[in-house]
Amino acid sequence: MRMRIVISIQGPYGERIVENIKTHNPDGWGVETFNLPTGLPPIIDEPSEYLPGNLPEADLIIFLSESSPAAQLIPHIARMTGAKGVIAPIDNKLWLRLGLKGQVQRELDAMGVGSAFPKNFCTLRETTYGYRDSAQPYECEIISRFAKYFGRPRIRTRIHPETGTIEAVEVLRGSPCGSTYHTARSILGMSAKEAVPKAGLVCVQYPCLASMQMEQIDKGLYNTLMHLSGQIFNEELEPQVSPFCPGFG
Repeated sequence: MRMRIVISIQGPYGERIVENIKTHNPDGWGVETFNLPTGLPPIIDEPSEYLPGNLPEADLIIFLSESSPAAQLIPHIARMTGAKGVIAPIDNKLWLRLGLKGQVQRELDAMGVGSAFPKNFCTLRETTYGYRDSAQPYECEIISRFAKYFGRPRIRTRIHPETGTIEAVEVLRGSPCGSTYHTARSILGMSAKEAVPKAGLVCVQYPCLASMQMEQIDKGLYNTLMHLSGQIFNEELEPQVSPFCPGFG
Protein backbone atom coordinates (compact mmCIF):
# COMPACT_ATOMS: atom_id res chain seq x y z
CA MET A 1 0.00 0.00 0.00
CA ARG A 2 1.32 3.42 -0.96
CA MET A 3 2.74 5.60 1.80
CA ARG A 4 4.73 8.81 1.61
CA ILE A 5 7.26 9.22 4.41
CA VAL A 6 9.36 12.30 5.09
CA ILE A 7 12.21 11.85 7.57
CA SER A 8 14.11 14.69 9.21
CA ILE A 9 17.68 13.96 10.25
CA GLN A 10 20.37 15.88 12.06
CA GLY A 11 23.33 13.48 12.15
CA PRO A 12 24.52 9.84 12.14
CA TYR A 13 21.69 8.59 14.38
CA GLY A 14 19.09 9.50 11.81
CA GLU A 15 21.21 8.63 8.80
CA ARG A 16 21.45 4.97 9.77
CA ILE A 17 17.74 4.69 10.45
CA VAL A 18 16.97 6.21 7.06
CA GLU A 19 19.30 3.75 5.33
CA ASN A 20 17.62 0.78 7.02
CA ILE A 21 14.08 1.97 6.28
CA LYS A 22 14.94 2.55 2.63
CA THR A 23 16.47 -0.93 2.44
CA HIS A 24 13.59 -2.83 4.03
CA ASN A 25 10.46 -0.79 3.29
CA PRO A 26 7.62 -2.48 1.37
CA ASP A 27 6.83 -1.77 -2.27
CA GLY A 28 4.80 1.38 -2.68
CA TRP A 29 6.50 3.35 0.06
CA GLY A 30 8.30 6.53 -0.85
CA VAL A 31 10.94 7.86 1.54
CA GLU A 32 12.34 11.38 1.36
CA THR A 33 14.65 13.12 3.80
CA PHE A 34 15.75 16.59 4.74
CA ASN A 35 18.42 17.86 7.12
CA LEU A 36 17.66 19.85 10.22
CA PRO A 37 20.18 22.60 10.98
CA THR A 38 22.43 22.32 14.00
CA GLY A 39 22.95 25.14 16.48
CA LEU A 40 19.24 25.91 16.83
CA PRO A 41 18.30 28.59 19.39
CA PRO A 42 16.63 27.51 22.65
CA ILE A 43 13.39 29.23 21.60
CA ILE A 44 12.36 29.06 17.95
CA ASP A 45 10.04 31.96 17.13
CA GLU A 46 9.96 31.53 13.35
CA PRO A 47 10.15 27.82 12.40
CA SER A 48 10.16 28.66 8.68
CA GLU A 49 13.63 30.20 9.08
CA TYR A 50 15.07 26.76 9.87
CA LEU A 51 13.17 24.56 7.42
CA PRO A 52 13.26 24.09 3.66
CA GLY A 53 10.55 26.02 1.89
CA ASN A 54 9.56 23.13 -0.33
CA LEU A 55 8.93 20.13 1.88
CA PRO A 56 7.03 17.42 -0.02
CA GLU A 57 3.56 16.21 0.88
CA ALA A 58 3.68 13.29 3.30
CA ASP A 59 1.46 10.80 5.06
CA LEU A 60 3.96 10.23 7.87
CA ILE A 61 6.72 12.31 9.43
CA ILE A 62 9.58 10.57 11.25
CA PHE A 63 11.42 13.14 13.29
CA LEU A 64 15.00 12.15 14.11
CA SER A 65 16.61 15.13 15.77
CA GLU A 66 19.79 15.12 17.82
CA SER A 67 19.31 18.36 19.74
CA SER A 68 16.85 19.57 22.34
CA PRO A 69 15.29 22.64 20.61
CA ALA A 70 14.56 20.88 17.32
CA ALA A 71 11.27 19.30 18.42
CA GLN A 72 9.68 22.76 18.38
CA LEU A 73 9.66 22.40 14.59
CA ILE A 74 7.47 19.29 14.53
CA PRO A 75 4.02 20.94 14.34
CA HIS A 76 5.19 23.28 11.59
CA ILE A 77 6.57 20.35 9.59
CA ALA A 78 3.25 18.54 9.97
CA ARG A 79 1.38 21.58 8.63
CA MET A 80 3.75 22.04 5.70
CA THR A 81 3.53 18.41 4.61
CA GLY A 82 -0.10 17.66 5.46
CA ALA A 83 1.02 14.57 7.39
CA LYS A 84 -1.54 12.40 9.16
CA GLY A 85 0.95 11.02 11.67
CA VAL A 86 4.24 11.87 13.36
CA ILE A 87 6.74 9.53 15.01
CA ALA A 88 9.33 11.23 17.20
CA PRO A 89 11.35 8.54 18.99
CA ILE A 90 13.06 9.30 22.28
CA ASP A 91 16.33 7.39 22.05
CA ASN A 92 17.97 10.09 24.16
CA LYS A 93 15.90 12.07 26.67
CA LEU A 94 18.15 15.10 26.14
CA TRP A 95 16.92 15.32 22.54
CA LEU A 96 13.25 15.48 23.48
CA ARG A 97 12.53 16.49 27.05
CA LEU A 98 9.29 15.50 28.73
CA GLY A 99 7.79 19.00 28.89
CA LEU A 100 8.45 19.76 25.24
CA LYS A 101 7.16 16.36 24.22
CA GLY A 102 3.86 17.09 25.96
CA GLN A 103 3.60 20.51 24.33
CA VAL A 104 4.25 19.09 20.86
CA GLN A 105 1.79 16.26 21.39
CA ARG A 106 -0.96 18.69 22.42
CA GLU A 107 -0.35 20.82 19.33
CA LEU A 108 -0.50 17.78 17.07
CA ASP A 109 -3.69 16.58 18.76
CA ALA A 110 -5.29 19.98 18.14
CA MET A 111 -4.34 19.66 14.45
CA GLY A 112 -5.86 16.19 14.21
CA VAL A 113 -2.44 14.62 13.63
CA GLY A 114 -1.68 11.29 15.29
CA SER A 115 1.59 10.95 17.16
CA ALA A 116 3.86 8.43 18.82
CA PHE A 117 6.91 9.09 20.98
CA PRO A 118 8.47 5.64 21.49
CA LYS A 119 11.16 5.38 24.16
CA ASN A 120 13.13 3.86 22.60
CA PHE A 121 12.25 3.51 18.90
CA CYS A 122 12.30 -0.30 19.08
CA THR A 123 9.33 -0.31 21.48
CA LEU A 124 6.89 0.81 18.77
CA ARG A 125 4.00 -1.55 17.99
CA GLU A 126 0.80 -1.24 15.96
CA THR A 127 -1.21 0.21 18.87
CA THR A 128 1.29 1.15 21.59
CA TYR A 129 4.77 2.54 22.19
CA GLY A 130 6.99 2.33 25.25
CA TYR A 131 8.17 -0.51 27.44
CA ARG A 132 5.93 -2.67 29.66
CA ASP A 133 3.95 -0.59 32.19
CA SER A 134 5.25 2.60 30.60
CA ALA A 135 3.62 1.73 27.27
CA GLN A 136 1.23 4.33 25.86
CA PRO A 137 -1.65 3.58 23.48
CA TYR A 138 -2.18 5.53 20.28
CA GLU A 139 -4.74 5.55 17.50
CA CYS A 140 -3.29 6.48 14.12
CA GLU A 141 -3.69 4.20 11.12
CA ILE A 142 -0.70 5.61 9.26
CA ILE A 143 1.64 5.04 12.23
CA SER A 144 0.24 1.53 12.68
CA ARG A 145 1.04 0.75 9.04
CA PHE A 146 4.64 1.79 9.62
CA ALA A 147 4.81 -0.18 12.89
CA LYS A 148 3.83 -3.36 11.08
CA TYR A 149 7.32 -3.40 9.56
CA PHE A 150 9.50 -1.28 11.89
CA GLY A 151 9.51 -1.13 15.67
CA ARG A 152 9.70 -3.76 18.38
CA PRO A 153 11.53 -6.75 16.85
CA ARG A 154 9.52 -9.79 15.82
CA ILE A 155 11.40 -12.79 14.50
CA ARG A 156 10.69 -16.40 13.61
CA THR A 157 13.48 -18.92 14.14
CA ARG A 158 14.00 -22.45 12.88
CA ILE A 159 16.05 -24.64 15.22
CA HIS A 160 17.39 -28.09 14.41
CA PRO A 161 15.49 -30.53 16.66
CA GLU A 162 18.51 -32.74 17.34
CA THR A 163 21.48 -30.36 17.48
CA GLY A 164 19.61 -27.36 18.88
CA THR A 165 21.37 -25.12 16.35
CA ILE A 166 19.65 -22.02 14.99
CA GLU A 167 19.26 -22.76 11.28
CA ALA A 168 17.21 -19.78 10.09
CA VAL A 169 15.90 -16.47 11.40
CA GLU A 170 13.14 -14.58 9.61
CA VAL A 171 12.66 -10.93 10.54
CA LEU A 172 8.94 -10.16 10.67
CA ARG A 173 9.43 -6.66 12.09
CA GLY A 174 12.80 -5.05 12.50
CA SER A 175 14.15 -2.36 14.75
CA PRO A 176 14.27 0.90 12.72
CA CYS A 177 18.04 1.19 13.12
CA GLY A 178 18.73 -2.19 11.48
CA SER A 179 20.00 -3.99 14.57
CA THR A 180 17.41 -6.77 14.23
CA TYR A 181 18.67 -7.80 10.81
CA HIS A 182 22.27 -7.61 12.03
CA THR A 183 21.53 -9.73 15.09
CA ALA A 184 19.46 -12.25 13.12
CA ARG A 185 22.43 -12.86 10.82
CA SER A 186 24.82 -13.10 13.76
CA ILE A 187 22.94 -15.85 15.61
CA LEU A 188 22.72 -18.19 12.63
CA GLY A 189 24.56 -21.37 13.54
CA MET A 190 24.54 -20.50 17.23
CA SER A 191 23.37 -23.05 19.77
CA ALA A 192 19.94 -22.29 21.19
CA LYS A 193 21.45 -22.77 24.66
CA GLU A 194 23.85 -19.89 24.06
CA ALA A 195 21.58 -17.54 22.11
CA VAL A 196 20.24 -15.72 25.18
CA PRO A 197 21.82 -13.44 26.36
CA LYS A 198 24.41 -13.41 23.55
CA ALA A 199 21.90 -12.15 20.99
CA GLY A 200 21.11 -9.11 23.14
CA LEU A 201 24.81 -8.28 23.44
CA VAL A 202 25.19 -8.49 19.66
CA CYS A 203 22.23 -6.14 19.28
CA VAL A 204 23.74 -3.57 21.64
CA GLN A 205 27.16 -3.84 19.99
CA TYR A 206 25.70 -3.15 16.53
CA PRO A 207 26.24 -0.47 17.93
CA CYS A 208 22.96 0.72 19.37
CA LEU A 209 22.76 4.50 19.14
CA ALA A 210 20.32 4.96 22.03
CA SER A 211 21.42 6.75 25.19
CA MET A 212 23.93 5.19 27.57
CA GLN A 213 22.65 7.30 30.48
CA MET A 214 21.11 5.40 33.39
CA GLU A 215 17.46 6.30 33.92
CA GLN A 216 14.12 5.01 35.16
CA ILE A 217 12.60 3.13 32.22
CA ASP A 218 9.77 1.29 33.93
CA LYS A 219 8.63 0.25 37.39
CA GLY A 220 11.54 -1.62 38.92
CA LEU A 221 13.74 -1.15 35.85
CA TYR A 222 16.62 1.31 36.05
CA ASN A 223 18.91 0.91 33.07
CA THR A 224 20.12 2.59 29.88
CA LEU A 225 18.03 2.80 26.71
CA MET A 226 20.93 1.18 24.90
CA HIS A 227 20.76 -1.92 27.08
CA LEU A 228 16.98 -1.92 26.78
CA SER A 229 17.30 -2.57 23.05
CA GLY A 230 19.26 -5.76 23.73
CA GLN A 231 16.82 -6.84 26.42
CA ILE A 232 13.90 -6.40 24.01
CA PHE A 233 15.56 -8.62 21.42
CA ASN A 234 16.24 -11.29 24.05
CA GLU A 235 12.61 -11.17 25.14
CA GLU A 236 11.55 -11.94 21.58
CA LEU A 237 14.07 -14.74 21.15
CA GLU A 238 13.81 -16.44 24.56
CA PRO A 239 10.47 -18.27 24.15
CA GLN A 240 11.62 -19.62 20.79
CA VAL A 241 14.86 -21.14 22.08
CA SER A 242 13.69 -22.21 25.56
CA PRO A 243 12.14 -25.54 24.40
CA PHE A 244 15.66 -26.55 23.34
CA CYS A 245 17.22 -25.54 26.66
CA PRO A 246 16.24 -27.95 29.47
CA GLY A 247 16.14 -26.16 32.78
CA PHE A 248 16.23 -22.73 31.12
CA GLY A 249 14.97 -19.98 33.42
